[in-house]
Amino acid sequence: MRHIAIILAAFGVLAAAWWLSADSEYDWQLHPALPLPKVPDDNPMTTEKVELGRWLFYDTRLSGNETMSCASCHIQSLAFTDGRARAVGSTGEIHPRASMSLVNVAYASRLTWANPLLEHLEDQALTPLLGDNPVEMGLGGHEERFAELLHNDVKYRELTKRAFSGDSDPYSLLNGVRAISAFIRSIISYDSPYDHYLRGDVDALGKSAQRGMDLFFSERLECFHCHGGFNFTDSTTHRDARIEGVGFHNNGLYNVDGEGSYPRDNTGLFDMTGERRDMGRFKAPSLRNVALTAPYMHDGSIATLTDVIAHYERGGRIVEEGPYAGDGRLSPYKSEFVTGFELTDEERSDLIAFLQSLTDTSVTTDERFSNPFAD
Repeated sequence: MRHIAIILAAFGVLAAAWWLSADSEYDWQLHPALPLPKVPDDNPMTTEKVELGRWLFYDTRLSGNETMSCASCHIQSLAFTDGRARAVGSTGEIHPRASMSLVNVAYASRLTWANPLLEHLEDQALTPLLGDNPVEMGLGGHEERFAELLHNDVKYRELTKRAFSGDSDPYSLLNGVRAISAFIRSIISYDSPYDHYLRGDVDALGKSAQRGMDLFFSERLECFHCHGGFNFTDSTTHRDARIEGVGFHNNGLYNVDGEGSYPRDNTGLFDMTGERRDMGRFKAPSLRNVALTAPYMHDGSIATLTDVIAHYERGGRIVEEGPYAGDGRLSPYKSEFVTGFELTDEERSDLIAFLQSLTDTSVTTDERFSNPFAD
């Protein structure tokens, strides 16, 4: 149980930091062992701002054709994913990548699947709202409608006035994006059976899940190198972090040409850097609530957790035929941590039991994160 001791020791340090900042204006409702999220100085958290953001997050009027909201791709019951292999925009355009979970994104050091420069939700939120390659919500070219909605709708006019009381004219796209970002930061999940086990409830995890936990944190499987830390990802930060974790990895999912290439519309960091070594490198997502977020990988090309484990057992996926045929295990750009391993049937079941123990059902039902229009 060496890994548990390390985690608890780290939590002890974090707890001290939490108590020092317990007078923070916004009540995050965090366990004392957890650090406070990192928040931009120009968008401090307030209850009023989060509430405004919740309404906007679920409002289809923020899309160009008024058919889609942020919640269309980030469904609460699915840990704020959408259950699709690849996202679909308001105009029906199929995107090259899957919708990422928004749970615990407040702790993400980098946002989206493969952008090493994107750190703030306020910047990221503009892409689904206004972007056209691909079209997501499709509000680009109609930005004035956002400000008009905040000003003309009676409910929004009051919520906006309270959330941005210091602004002489608070009804703007910028403030709307700030509110949505604040709401998304508030979606935090640390109440899984695994968390209860770490806090001393030895009965929170069954024996199978405990064995799976030992496998997960072992050098034999090496899962924790990319999916470690309190948020089960190596791209993690928090308010008191001295060093930000940033990780992008090629996990051997494709090897289209036998020389490491990925499908043209999904080359990972290579798309931004043009460096061949960045081919197929994507962010390792948090594994919290992973049992709810199928299908898996950046393009939703692996259907189940059993299939995911088989992929890593082999040390890379083989695609037998079609335009993406190739053996990912032989990719020259594959991560050194994806080497393959062997599991017995029992060990495979144990590992899945552990991954299922990371499910926090409270975040999927908490009214603080639910659709206010359904109330």
